[in-house]
Amino acid sequence: MLIGYARTSNLEQEAGLEAQMRDLKVLGCKKLFSEQVSSVATRKALDAAVEFCREGDTLVVTKLDRLARSVTHMGAILAALEAKGVALRIVNLGVDTATPTGKLMLNVLGGVAQFEREMMLERQREGIAKAKSEGKYRGRKPTARAKAEDIKALSASGLSMSAIAAQLGIGKGSVHRALNPKATLVASYR
Repeated sequence: MLIGYARTSNLEQEAGLEAQMRDLKVLGCKKLFSEQVSSVATRKALDAAVEFCREGDTLVVTKLDRLARSVTHMGAILAALEAKGVALRIVNLGVDTATPTGKLMLNVLGGVAQFEREMMLERQREGIAKAKSEGKYRGRKPTARAKAEDIKALSASGLSMSAIAAQLGIGKGSVHRALNPKATLVASYR
């Protein structure tokens, strides 16, 4: 059985996810798993897809970067699939690990993809450093500060810092800083 997995990094990439799902259906995938989550986050749909696979099945992805975030991560996914007797097909690369050549090509291409990503991150860091030196870089907007009033209201209603953080999708440290701004100022000058 062909089992498809599709992923985009965020909700703004809805069209990309739909395109992946369409392509996987056209290829004949009988079961589809999809999610919109960063490659470094916990990916429940990927875990579910690997769990669903049975011996003789093939997990299909449209592109390598939709599946793995690094060579090490790809190796772990491949090991889990191989242990179950499941092949991996990456459509845009024409790679299928059901063959020895496919396995070799995937390892080579995975190394190249990781190298490319590391180079992109290096260029990004250089660009940020340049923008900072020119006074043009502001960083991301602080999300917890915008929720300060909600944090205070939830705290007043008796919720714990952990519960507030979970409900608002922010860290406990952010909740603590919003509830104790003076303690944060004192701590930053020590």
